Amino acid sequence: MPPTLALFDTNAARTLDVRATAELGGDAFELMRRAGRAAWHCALRHWPQAQRIVVVCGPGNNGGDGHVLARLALEAGRNVRVVRLAEHTPRSPAATRARDEFRERNGRTEAFVDALPPADLIVDALFGIGFKRAPEGASAALIEAMNAHPAPCLALDVPSGIDADTGAIRGVAVAATRTLEFIVPKPGLRTGQAIDIAGRLELAELQLAQHLFEGVTPACAQLSSEALRNVLRPRRRDAHKGMAGRVLCLGGDHGSGGAIMLCAEAAMRSGAGLVDVATREAHVAALLSRRPEAMARAVERSEDLAAQIEHATVVAVGPGLGQGVWGRVLFGAALGSGKPLVLDADALNLLAARENAPALPPETVLTPHPGEAARLLRSTTEDVQRDRFGAAQAIADRFDAVVVLKGAGTIVAAPGRRSALIGAGNPGMAVAGMGDLLTGVIAAMRAQGLPAFDAACIGALLHATAGDDAARDGGERGLLPTDLLPRLRRLSNAEIAR
Repeated sequence: MPPTLALFDTNAARTLDVRATAELGGDAFELMRRAGRAAWHCALRHWPQAQRIVVVCGPGNNGGDGHVLARLALEAGRNVRVVRLAEHTPRSPAATRARDEFRERNGRTEAFVDALPPADLIVDALFGIGFKRAPEGASAALIEAMNAHPAPCLALDVPSGIDADTGAIRGVAVAATRTLEFIVPKPGLRTGQAIDIAGRLELAELQLAQHLFEGVTPACAQLSSEALRNVLRPRRRDAHKGMAGRVLCLGGDHGSGGAIMLCAEAAMRSGAGLVDVATREAHVAALLSRRPEAMARAVERSEDLAAQIEHATVVAVGPGLGQGVWGRVLFGAALGSGKPLVLDADALNLLAARENAPALPPETVLTPHPGEAARLLRSTTEDVQRDRFGAAQAIADRFDAVVVLKGAGTIVAAPGRRSALIGAGNPGMAVAGMGDLLTGVIAAMRAQGLPAFDAACIGALLHATAGDDAARDGGERGLLPTDLLPRLRRLSNAEIAR
């Protein structure tokens, strides 16, 4: 995978489909033939022993792709059965031709009743990218029958029931073992619930000429771990600590001292030159015992923060902050400082509780999980997860800030910019304290001179890559935030490139 992968929405995909058809002399069937052939080759690569193949075909061009695959499998000597809904008939001349060619080879087509026949492989060619509503009635029953079948499932382009733009699943969706995307990769398959439902992703570009992509704007870009080496360059030989910036970490109310310790140590391990910590007096000794390099100070009033804020390059606020009087005082002091901010946890909850969105310092970074995002939008977690791209952008626009919407397929958004999707991370990172680390990592990137959007992208990518590296050593379950700390150091020196 290249360091950056352009992802395209359904409008762009349709535009490219139209352009490709025109390039082929108006022959829509030629593109369908290429898609079906690519799908058959994918099936051969991954399930070469599959003899009984059931292809579920819908009425659109996705179903036409499925009929081409079915014909090729039939010609290769496989036992092929095409299943469709009784009311489905091909809607386009190309799809009709694909069905007819399958039938001319004595291919069997049967209407779905209540279960699918025995098979070694199921192919989902039911709806594709064009389906935006919740499957109902017979369509829902057919999808449920595919999911209930013990055979692996290959989905063509997009698993039926998934919104290719947002990843939303309205009702039921096909749970694919593998999805073969056509022409371009889609953003919705890489975030939220769709990550599990789509299975392993593969792309068939269908031999389209590069000039067809001119003027077609990607919806967002997915960043892979290899992108770290393009940004995290070796330091100058005459570097000193002041050149790497000074991070001030605010938080750690009574009972939550560990959160601010994790934040501070992550900032150090990610390359910040100096790290100050303003916390409760009860946590200072423990913090210095664990990490004597931190410059910890007990803070009870906003006046106690003046010197630390004055010297800070960036202020990280929220880990263990609480929403009591103490937390509100520190939060208010940070907002009024004019310094670049990274806000997380209770700083986000305090921000959401304000009647009107306050003016944040320029290029503030917000790092909500879906629940915090819902509070910032006065919405619900379900609404956020239905359209993670839209939610991240809405928060960015409302607060005029860079937003890192955490979760499976983390999204980074900012006003007037194309979003980025973090192509790393794993379920083992769903544990308390991981967000505290991320706050420190992004603050360190910001302190070292990266603009807010770049700091958010690289910080989130570094954090997720460290999580993947840690999960390879012992597995995902039981992964702890502290497991990432030594890896943050190694990866922030772009060791993945060596």
